[in-house]
Amino acid sequence: MKLGVADPLQQLSDALDGERQALVEHDVQALVAATSLKLEALRILEARPPLEHADRLRELAERNRANGVLLARRRREVSWALRQLGRSEASSAYDAKGQAHLLHTRKPLAVA
Repeated sequence: MKLGVADPLQQLSDALDGERQALVEHDVQALVAATSLKLEALRILEARPPLEHADRLRELAERNRANGVLLARRRREVSWALRQLGRSEASSAYDAKGQAHLLHTRKPLAVA
């Protein structure tokens, strides 16, 4: 069965709604599922861009950007919480020879 242009657009819209809901509810599994659906819809739309639905595409792109802003905020919150606990994510650094290395800075949460 061949999907019409409206089907991937609706799939993308539904995925963006699911993604936003997952971000608001801090639901990691729902976020992964929604992202997978979003990527699938985007692959279909990129193969055959529905230029006649440009307004709808712009609206969906704006919703995707809004979700990206929310995701960035959540990431900052997690990073802040990790720093408060004395933990941090690995970060890269360059040595004197220009070689990249991962830095792991950790503080113990407790001392026995």
